[in-house]
Amino acid sequence: MVAQVILVSAQVQSRSGVRVLSLVTFEVFSRVERAAFGVINGTRNLWGNYVGLRGTRAENEALRRQVADLEIQLQAQRALAARSEQLQQLMELKTQSTFPTLAADVIGGNPNSDMRTITINRGSADGVLADMAIIAPSGVVGRVIGSPARHAARVQLLIDRNAAAGAVAERTRAGGMVVGTDARLQMELVSNLADIKEGDTVVASGVDGIYPRGFMIGKVERSERGSGLYRDVTVRPAVDFSNLEEVLVVMVAPRPATRDEGGA
Repeated sequence: MVAQVILVSAQVQSRSGVRVLSLVTFEVFSRVERAAFGVINGTRNLWGNYVGLRGTRAENEALRRQVADLEIQLQAQRALAARSEQLQQLMELKTQSTFPTLAADVIGGNPNSDMRTITINRGSADGVLADMAIIAPSGVVGRVIGSPARHAARVQLLIDRNAAAGAVAERTRAGGMVVGTDARLQMELVSNLADIKEGDTVVASGVDGIYPRGFMIGKVERSERGSGLYRDVTVRPAVDFSNLEEVLVVMVAPRPATRDEGGA
């Protein structure tokens, strides 16, 4: 029956004059071709998109690496600029100082929170002695403690609990003693009658025989009348002790403490 249908279709013609068998065969194969074309074209597009995506990913990775390299270079340039600025300030301080100084790098700190000290790369071979003052462009840093090694010395920071320095209020010359309290300074032995206010500048008095007279210590943060003879005065240090990289050693041998002629 199938054979007869095929023979009849081969003989019968459509209205357009084309045999019915040819039309049916063309329709069937055209559908097969369309399906095959759809599969091939979809596969080609999928492959092209995949290859393009791989290329885009590779370009993105390359761009990320370039951005990372540029960020590293930018940070290096900023660090270099900051260090250059610090060295410039240090050189200006050294030039303006009326006393001999020696530049030193901070090469270490003390992990013990009970002892606020740093280590510098100058020692006895450079003429450094115990109790010599250490300063920075912003103010008083501390003093050398113990016997220096040939090329290193320990420095007690002014904020150490056992540190102290003679000080006066620059505005009124009200005198006292600044002692360390870890993060802040306490100005002790300041009379309740003394005129010292918040915002006053506190400088070294020089009576301790270590720190140079008139050098910046900090600003008064709080000044209140105490319950006894002395005021309760808190001083914010002028030096950022958490960011010390270079300092100056005051190359003047310490002398015995003297009485402050301008103190209250």
